[in-house]
Amino acid sequence: MSADVTGLNIVFMGSPDFACPTLQALIDSPHNIIHVMTQPPRAAGRGMAERQTAIAALAQAHNIPVSWPTSLKSDEEIAKLAAHGADLFVVVAYGLILPKAVLDLPPLGAVNGHASLLPRWRGAAPIQRAIEAGDAKTGTCAMMMEEGLDTGPVIHKSLTDITDDDTAQSLHDRLSMMTAKTLIEAIELLATNTSHPISQPDEGVTYAAKIQKAEAALDLARPARDLKNQIHALSPFPGAFIMGDNGQRLKCLTAAIDGTAHHADTGTYLGQSDDGALLLACGEGQVLAITRLQPAGKKPMSAADFLRGKQLISGASLTAQI
Repeated sequence: MSADVTGLNIVFMGSPDFACPTLQALIDSPHNIIHVMTQPPRAAGRGMAERQTAIAALAQAHNIPVSWPTSLKSDEEIAKLAAHGADLFVVVAYGLILPKAVLDLPPLGAVNGHASLLPRWRGAAPIQRAIEAGDAKTGTCAMMMEEGLDTGPVIHKSLTDITDDDTAQSLHDRLSMMTAKTLIEAIELLATNTSHPISQPDEGVTYAAKIQKAEAALDLARPARDLKNQIHALSPFPGAFIMGDNGQRLKCLTAAIDGTAHHADTGTYLGQSDDGALLLACGEGQVLAITRLQPAGKKPMSAADFLRGKQLISGASLTAQI
Protein backbone atom coordinates (compact mmCIF):
# COMPACT_ATOMS: atom_id res chain seq x y z
CA MET A 1 0.00 0.00 0.00
CA SER A 2 1.21 3.47 -0.82
CA ALA A 3 2.77 5.42 2.00
CA ASP A 4 0.34 8.32 1.53
CA VAL A 5 -2.78 6.23 2.06
CA THR A 6 -4.53 7.29 5.25
CA GLY A 7 -6.14 4.46 7.19
CA LEU A 8 -9.86 4.27 6.55
CA ASN A 9 -12.51 3.41 9.12
CA ILE A 10 -14.11 0.24 7.74
CA VAL A 11 -17.12 -1.87 8.66
CA PHE A 12 -16.56 -5.39 7.30
CA MET A 13 -19.48 -7.65 6.39
CA GLY A 14 -18.92 -11.34 5.70
CA SER A 15 -19.73 -14.81 6.99
CA PRO A 16 -18.03 -18.00 5.68
CA ASP A 17 -14.37 -19.00 5.63
CA PHE A 18 -14.12 -17.66 2.06
CA ALA A 19 -14.21 -14.14 3.54
CA CYS A 20 -11.55 -14.75 6.21
CA PRO A 21 -8.43 -13.93 4.12
CA THR A 22 -9.95 -10.54 3.27
CA LEU A 23 -10.72 -9.71 6.88
CA GLN A 24 -7.24 -10.85 7.94
CA ALA A 25 -5.65 -8.71 5.21
CA LEU A 26 -7.63 -5.70 6.42
CA ILE A 27 -6.59 -6.38 10.02
CA ASP A 28 -2.96 -6.44 8.87
CA SER A 29 -3.39 -3.23 6.83
CA PRO A 30 -3.20 0.41 7.99
CA HIS A 31 -7.01 0.58 7.96
CA ASN A 32 -9.18 0.48 11.08
CA ILE A 33 -11.75 -2.31 11.27
CA ILE A 34 -14.21 -0.66 13.61
CA HIS A 35 -16.96 -3.28 13.40
CA VAL A 36 -17.73 -6.66 11.81
CA MET A 37 -21.16 -7.88 10.76
CA THR A 38 -21.93 -11.51 10.02
CA GLN A 39 -24.69 -14.11 9.92
CA PRO A 40 -26.15 -15.27 13.26
CA PRO A 41 -24.86 -18.48 14.90
CA ARG A 42 -26.64 -21.58 13.62
CA ALA A 43 -27.09 -25.14 14.83
CA ALA A 44 -24.58 -27.46 13.17
CA GLY A 45 -22.85 -30.80 13.62
CA ARG A 46 -24.13 -34.01 15.16
CA GLY A 47 -25.04 -32.33 18.44
CA MET A 48 -26.71 -29.43 16.60
CA ALA A 49 -24.95 -26.98 18.89
CA GLU A 50 -24.97 -23.35 17.81
CA ARG A 51 -21.86 -22.50 15.83
CA GLN A 52 -20.77 -18.98 14.97
CA THR A 53 -19.48 -18.05 11.54
CA ALA A 54 -15.81 -18.23 10.61
CA ILE A 55 -15.77 -14.43 10.33
CA ALA A 56 -17.22 -13.99 13.84
CA ALA A 57 -14.52 -16.24 15.27
CA LEU A 58 -11.74 -14.35 13.46
CA ALA A 59 -13.07 -10.93 14.50
CA GLN A 60 -13.43 -11.97 18.14
CA ALA A 61 -9.88 -13.35 18.15
CA HIS A 62 -8.73 -9.82 17.27
CA ASN A 63 -11.09 -8.13 19.75
CA ILE A 64 -13.16 -6.51 17.01
CA PRO A 65 -16.82 -5.87 17.93
CA VAL A 66 -19.21 -8.21 16.10
CA SER A 67 -22.95 -8.12 15.47
CA TRP A 68 -25.29 -10.43 13.54
CA PRO A 69 -28.57 -8.71 12.67
CA THR A 70 -31.14 -10.79 10.80
CA SER A 71 -32.04 -7.86 8.54
CA LEU A 72 -30.65 -4.43 7.66
CA LYS A 73 -33.98 -2.92 6.62
CA SER A 74 -35.16 -1.47 9.92
CA ASP A 75 -34.56 2.14 10.90
CA GLU A 76 -32.94 0.88 14.10
CA GLU A 77 -30.31 -1.19 12.29
CA ILE A 78 -29.61 1.58 9.80
CA ALA A 79 -29.11 4.03 12.69
CA LYS A 80 -26.68 1.59 14.35
CA LEU A 81 -24.67 1.36 11.15
CA ALA A 82 -24.64 5.12 10.71
CA ALA A 83 -23.34 5.54 14.26
CA HIS A 84 -20.12 3.69 13.37
CA GLY A 85 -19.11 6.59 11.15
CA ALA A 86 -17.42 4.27 8.64
CA ASP A 87 -15.66 5.66 5.57
CA LEU A 88 -16.29 2.42 3.67
CA PHE A 89 -18.18 -0.86 3.91
CA VAL A 90 -16.29 -3.93 2.66
CA VAL A 91 -18.50 -6.93 1.85
CA VAL A 92 -17.51 -10.54 1.05
CA ALA A 93 -20.08 -13.35 1.03
CA TYR A 94 -22.16 -11.68 3.73
CA GLY A 95 -25.55 -13.23 3.05
CA LEU A 96 -27.85 -10.25 3.68
CA ILE A 97 -29.21 -7.71 1.21
CA LEU A 98 -27.91 -4.18 1.76
CA PRO A 99 -30.76 -1.72 1.03
CA LYS A 100 -30.01 1.62 -0.62
CA ALA A 101 -30.28 3.43 2.71
CA VAL A 102 -27.35 1.32 3.97
CA LEU A 103 -25.30 1.60 0.78
CA ASP A 104 -25.60 5.38 0.94
CA LEU A 105 -24.19 5.67 4.49
CA PRO A 106 -20.38 5.61 4.02
CA PRO A 107 -18.80 8.47 2.01
CA LEU A 108 -16.81 5.98 -0.11
CA GLY A 109 -19.74 3.59 -0.54
CA ALA A 110 -19.65 -0.19 -0.24
CA VAL A 111 -17.21 -2.43 -2.14
CA ASN A 112 -17.92 -6.11 -2.65
CA GLY A 113 -15.51 -8.95 -3.46
CA HIS A 114 -17.20 -11.37 -5.88
CA ALA A 115 -15.67 -14.65 -7.09
CA SER A 116 -16.26 -14.38 -10.82
CA LEU A 117 -15.44 -12.22 -13.82
CA LEU A 118 -18.55 -10.08 -13.84
CA PRO A 119 -21.00 -9.90 -15.49
CA ARG A 120 -20.54 -13.67 -15.87
CA TRP A 121 -21.86 -15.63 -12.90
CA ARG A 122 -23.66 -13.06 -10.83
CA GLY A 123 -25.31 -14.62 -7.81
CA ALA A 124 -24.87 -17.28 -5.17
CA ALA A 125 -22.62 -20.03 -6.60
CA PRO A 126 -20.16 -18.53 -9.11
CA ILE A 127 -17.32 -20.94 -8.32
CA GLN A 128 -19.37 -24.10 -8.84
CA ARG A 129 -21.17 -22.80 -11.93
CA ALA A 130 -17.92 -21.76 -13.63
CA ILE A 131 -16.52 -25.29 -13.24
CA GLU A 132 -19.80 -26.92 -14.23
CA ALA A 133 -19.95 -24.86 -17.42
CA GLY A 134 -16.37 -25.79 -18.36
CA ASP A 135 -15.10 -22.20 -18.21
CA ALA A 136 -11.38 -21.89 -18.95
CA LYS A 137 -10.90 -18.83 -16.75
CA THR A 138 -12.47 -17.12 -13.77
CA GLY A 139 -11.34 -14.58 -11.22
CA THR A 140 -12.40 -12.05 -8.63
CA CYS A 141 -13.92 -8.60 -8.99
CA ALA A 142 -14.01 -5.67 -6.59
CA MET A 143 -17.35 -4.08 -7.36
CA MET A 144 -19.02 -0.95 -6.04
CA MET A 145 -22.35 -2.12 -4.67
CA GLU A 146 -25.73 -0.91 -5.85
CA GLU A 147 -29.26 -2.20 -5.38
CA GLY A 148 -29.13 -4.80 -8.18
CA LEU A 149 -27.71 -8.31 -7.73
CA ASP A 150 -23.96 -8.00 -8.43
CA THR A 151 -24.64 -5.30 -11.03
CA GLY A 152 -22.34 -2.54 -9.76
CA PRO A 153 -19.35 -1.08 -11.60
CA VAL A 154 -16.06 -2.97 -11.29
CA ILE A 155 -13.04 -1.05 -10.01
CA HIS A 156 -10.46 -3.86 -9.95
CA LYS A 157 -10.24 -7.54 -10.92
CA SER A 158 -7.86 -10.52 -10.98
CA LEU A 159 -7.88 -13.56 -13.29
CA THR A 160 -6.95 -17.21 -12.90
CA ASP A 161 -7.15 -20.34 -15.07
CA ILE A 162 -9.51 -23.16 -14.18
CA THR A 163 -7.40 -26.28 -14.51
CA ASP A 164 -8.56 -29.82 -15.28
CA ASP A 165 -7.74 -30.74 -11.69
CA ASP A 166 -9.69 -27.90 -10.06
CA THR A 167 -12.63 -28.75 -7.85
CA ALA A 168 -14.99 -26.33 -6.14
CA GLN A 169 -12.79 -26.65 -3.04
CA SER A 170 -9.45 -25.92 -4.71
CA LEU A 171 -10.88 -23.03 -6.72
CA HIS A 172 -12.65 -21.70 -3.61
CA ASP A 173 -9.37 -21.63 -1.71
CA ARG A 174 -7.48 -19.90 -4.53
CA LEU A 175 -10.18 -17.31 -5.17
CA SER A 176 -10.50 -16.65 -1.45
CA MET A 177 -6.88 -15.50 -1.34
CA MET A 178 -7.23 -13.63 -4.64
CA THR A 179 -10.31 -11.79 -3.36
CA ALA A 180 -8.32 -10.50 -0.39
CA LYS A 181 -5.55 -9.15 -2.62
CA THR A 182 -8.01 -7.69 -5.15
CA LEU A 183 -9.96 -5.87 -2.45
CA ILE A 184 -6.90 -4.49 -0.68
CA GLU A 185 -5.71 -3.05 -4.00
CA ALA A 186 -9.21 -1.71 -4.75
CA ILE A 187 -9.42 -0.03 -1.35
CA GLU A 188 -6.14 1.73 -2.03
CA LEU A 189 -7.64 3.13 -5.23
CA LEU A 190 -10.69 4.33 -3.30
CA ALA A 191 -8.60 5.81 -0.48
CA THR A 192 -6.45 7.79 -2.92
CA ASN A 193 -9.39 8.82 -5.14
CA THR A 194 -7.77 7.08 -8.11
CA SER A 195 -10.42 4.44 -8.84
CA HIS A 196 -12.08 4.38 -12.25
CA PRO A 197 -15.19 2.19 -11.99
CA ILE A 198 -16.19 0.47 -15.21
CA SER A 199 -19.87 -0.29 -15.73
CA GLN A 200 -20.66 -3.92 -16.45
CA PRO A 201 -21.68 -4.61 -20.05
CA ASP A 202 -25.16 -5.84 -20.87
CA GLU A 203 -23.67 -8.66 -22.93
CA GLY A 204 -22.45 -11.84 -21.28
CA VAL A 205 -24.63 -11.71 -18.18
CA THR A 206 -25.16 -15.12 -16.55
CA TYR A 207 -26.56 -16.06 -13.16
CA ALA A 208 -25.07 -18.61 -10.78
CA ALA A 209 -28.07 -20.20 -9.09
CA LYS A 210 -27.63 -21.66 -5.63
CA ILE A 211 -26.53 -25.29 -5.65
CA GLN A 212 -29.37 -27.71 -4.91
CA LYS A 213 -28.78 -31.20 -3.54
CA ALA A 214 -31.20 -32.56 -6.15
CA GLU A 215 -28.74 -31.75 -8.96
CA ALA A 216 -26.00 -33.96 -7.48
CA ALA A 217 -27.24 -37.22 -9.03
CA LEU A 218 -25.09 -38.26 -12.02
CA ASP A 219 -26.87 -39.10 -15.26
CA LEU A 220 -24.42 -41.47 -16.93
CA ALA A 221 -26.13 -40.99 -20.28
CA ARG A 222 -24.42 -37.59 -20.48
CA PRO A 223 -20.98 -37.13 -22.13
CA ALA A 224 -17.81 -37.64 -20.08
CA ARG A 225 -16.84 -33.95 -20.14
CA ASP A 226 -20.19 -32.87 -18.70
CA LEU A 227 -20.02 -35.51 -15.98
CA LYS A 228 -16.44 -34.63 -15.06
CA ASN A 229 -17.36 -30.96 -14.78
CA GLN A 230 -20.40 -31.80 -12.64
CA ILE A 231 -18.31 -33.96 -10.32
CA HIS A 232 -15.64 -31.29 -9.84
CA ALA A 233 -18.20 -28.50 -9.44
CA LEU A 234 -19.92 -30.34 -6.59
CA SER A 235 -16.77 -31.58 -4.84
CA PRO A 236 -16.67 -31.86 -1.90
CA PHE A 237 -20.22 -30.61 -1.22
CA PRO A 238 -22.83 -31.80 -1.83
CA GLY A 239 -20.89 -34.40 -3.83
CA ALA A 240 -22.08 -35.79 -7.15
CA PHE A 241 -23.15 -39.39 -6.74
CA ILE A 242 -24.15 -42.67 -8.35
CA MET A 243 -26.98 -44.50 -6.61
CA GLY A 244 -26.51 -48.24 -6.18
CA ASP A 245 -29.35 -50.68 -6.61
CA ASN A 246 -29.11 -51.27 -2.86
CA GLY A 247 -29.95 -47.64 -2.14
CA GLN A 248 -26.39 -46.70 -1.18
CA ARG A 249 -24.74 -43.63 -2.64
CA LEU A 250 -21.27 -43.62 -4.09
CA LYS A 251 -20.00 -40.04 -4.10
CA CYS A 252 -17.60 -39.18 -6.90
CA LEU A 253 -15.14 -36.47 -5.84
CA THR A 254 -12.70 -36.22 -8.75
CA ALA A 255 -12.70 -37.62 -12.27
CA ALA A 256 -11.01 -37.46 -15.65
CA ILE A 257 -11.91 -38.22 -19.25
CA ASP A 258 -10.41 -41.54 -20.29
CA GLY A 259 -10.41 -40.84 -24.03
CA THR A 260 -11.24 -44.38 -25.16
CA ALA A 261 -14.51 -45.44 -26.75
CA HIS A 262 -16.99 -48.19 -25.78
CA HIS A 263 -20.11 -49.92 -27.07
CA ALA A 264 -21.52 -50.90 -23.66
CA ASP A 265 -24.67 -49.68 -21.96
CA THR A 266 -24.23 -46.47 -20.00
CA GLY A 267 -23.35 -47.15 -16.37
CA THR A 268 -21.37 -50.29 -17.23
CA TYR A 269 -18.20 -50.87 -15.23
CA LEU A 270 -15.37 -51.15 -17.74
CA GLY A 271 -12.57 -52.11 -15.38
CA GLN A 272 -9.66 -50.24 -13.85
CA SER A 273 -7.18 -47.96 -15.62
CA ASP A 274 -3.42 -48.36 -15.30
CA ASP A 275 -3.36 -45.55 -12.73
CA GLY A 276 -6.15 -47.07 -10.64
CA ALA A 277 -9.20 -45.12 -11.84
CA LEU A 278 -12.65 -46.70 -12.00
CA LEU A 279 -13.80 -46.67 -15.63
CA LEU A 280 -17.47 -46.16 -16.46
CA ALA A 281 -19.35 -46.19 -19.75
CA CYS A 282 -21.20 -42.93 -20.24
CA GLY A 283 -22.98 -41.08 -23.03
CA GLU A 284 -21.85 -40.72 -26.65
CA GLY A 285 -19.67 -43.83 -26.37
CA GLN A 286 -17.28 -42.08 -23.97
CA VAL A 287 -15.53 -43.28 -20.83
CA LEU A 288 -15.42 -41.51 -17.48
CA ALA A 289 -12.51 -42.26 -15.14
CA ILE A 290 -13.45 -41.73 -11.49
CA THR A 291 -10.25 -41.13 -9.53
CA ARG A 292 -11.46 -40.29 -6.02
CA LEU A 293 -14.70 -41.26 -4.34
CA GLN A 294 -16.52 -41.76 -1.06
CA PRO A 295 -18.69 -44.81 -0.33
CA ALA A 296 -21.68 -44.29 1.97
CA GLY A 297 -20.61 -44.14 5.62
CA LYS A 298 -16.89 -44.10 4.83
CA LYS A 299 -14.14 -41.55 4.37
CA PRO A 300 -13.02 -40.26 0.95
CA MET A 301 -10.54 -42.56 -0.75
CA SER A 302 -8.81 -43.13 -4.06
CA ALA A 303 -10.62 -45.25 -6.61
CA ALA A 304 -7.71 -47.68 -6.42
CA ASP A 305 -8.27 -48.20 -2.68
CA PHE A 306 -12.01 -48.63 -3.23
CA LEU A 307 -11.50 -51.23 -5.94
CA ARG A 308 -8.94 -53.10 -3.85
CA GLY A 309 -11.74 -54.11 -1.51
CA LYS A 310 -14.26 -54.97 -4.22
CA GLN A 311 -14.79 -57.82 -6.66
CA LEU A 312 -16.50 -55.89 -9.43
CA ILE A 313 -17.33 -57.64 -12.68
CA SER A 314 -16.22 -55.81 -15.80
CA GLY A 315 -19.08 -55.51 -18.27
CA ALA A 316 -21.77 -55.43 -15.58
CA SER A 317 -23.74 -52.43 -14.33
CA LEU A 318 -21.84 -50.54 -11.63
CA THR A 319 -25.03 -49.64 -9.77
CA ALA A 320 -25.77 -53.34 -9.30
CA GLN A 321 -22.35 -53.94 -7.76
CA ILE A 322 -21.87 -51.12 -5.24
